[in-house]
Amino acid sequence: MSERTASLFSAAEASALAGGELVGDGAAEIGSVVVDSRAARRGSLFVALPGERTDGHAHIEAALGAGASCVIARSDRRAAVEAATAALAAERGAALVFVPDALAALQALARAHRARFPRLLRIGITGSSGKTTTKECVAAILGRSRSIISNPGNLNSDIGLPLSMFAITDSHEAGIFEMGMNRAGEMGELAAVYEPDVAIIMNVGTAHIGILGSRDAIAKEKKAIFSRFDGRQAGFVWEDDDYEAFLRSGVRGDVSDFGPRSTVGLRVLRNLGLEGYDLSWDGIAFRFPLPGRHNLLDAIGAAAVSSRAGASAADVADGLASVKPLFGRSEILRGSFTILRDCYNANPDSVEAAIGLCDSLEWPGRRAYVLGSMLELGNDSESAHRAMGETAGKSEADALFFFGAETRPAFDAARLAGFRGLVVFETDFDRLLAAVRGYIAPGDLALLKGSRGMALERVADALAAGLGAPIKGEA
Repeated sequence: MSERTASLFSAAEASALAGGELVGDGAAEIGSVVVDSRAARRGSLFVALPGERTDGHAHIEAALGAGASCVIARSDRRAAVEAATAALAAERGAALVFVPDALAALQALARAHRARFPRLLRIGITGSSGKTTTKECVAAILGRSRSIISNPGNLNSDIGLPLSMFAITDSHEAGIFEMGMNRAGEMGELAAVYEPDVAIIMNVGTAHIGILGSRDAIAKEKKAIFSRFDGRQAGFVWEDDDYEAFLRSGVRGDVSDFGPRSTVGLRVLRNLGLEGYDLSWDGIAFRFPLPGRHNLLDAIGAAAVSSRAGASAADVADGLASVKPLFGRSEILRGSFTILRDCYNANPDSVEAAIGLCDSLEWPGRRAYVLGSMLELGNDSESAHRAMGETAGKSEADALFFFGAETRPAFDAARLAGFRGLVVFETDFDRLLAAVRGYIAPGDLALLKGSRGMALERVADALAAGLGAPIKGEA
């Protein structure tokens, strides 16, 4: 961390920026920001947020005990918080800041910190799928010649993005941040905090449709990534998106299409199946190692964004050639049989893409598709799973394994579609695993696709251990 950001704020500065009321030592220095008391250390600011399992206000004492120098808490909890922790805060020389909305305070502080670095080129990436892969591709390209920062993993939410931004220092030349959402209004909040100079919407799909209610609502929410444009910024949207015209309309900035037809300089030389693609960018040939059309589109989007950001043709080619698959995203595990481990997340679009990839391969052995529940689909869950089953039932698979209560309509639809191979439906993981183990043989291809909550990576781990197969990830 540079000298400028060794201390992010004083408690008094944080209180003023967050619009709070300060109790305690306003000179207390803040060196990091956390929302988990277990991550607190000397000099941390602990922001007490309500969570799915616990309320951060119940952990203020633990954060102070771990060395936190400041705590942000809600004003309507002030009496209880002061009664429980004011003495400890005073003893530790820490401050308490009370605000109407702790999340809004966190975001205000992140925005203020980011604003200290006006020379940072800010790239924002959103979409129903492909955000993380695209982010990693852009980082691989721009990181070849610039000092970059990006949010780790998929910390892209109304909490994760602000927390990631506190790591920005004056040494960084470009920020590459993915921006996700799972509620109405969230993308607008993220855009206000980050204010991207270059932004891309990878696609408008059906992820989180159960929360927002329709693809129209998803498109409107995604478009908010452009909401802070004032005419100087650049945006990109997928050339074949159903909402392409809507996403481009009325934006104060230069919005262009990306894709195989629109992105000048790109040529697809050869589809190599599981080995990826041979591509050419401005005449420089290279191999992009991730398989499938969806990953190809991520690479094209990354090339378009990076080129607009000033990357050389050599950096684009070398960067994309260096990309490695992330956990649960198009990972290829090879041994006596082959596993495509693509189970970090799932929605109707990504499931169709994964099945399409496996169907397109010239595979000498059998194909087994293990398909887990797609979560967060709300009222569309039954119809989406039925469509998944119909697609799987008409696929090139020799066996289908459906896992999770939500996949029962998929199981029924696959049989109605005339699938003639083995079809299994299970809600118990051990029974699922026994069925898959009993089927998989040397030379087979197994696809693992499901939402993160289904943890289908356990199948790959158990197959490797149970069959003694020397499964190894791609180097």
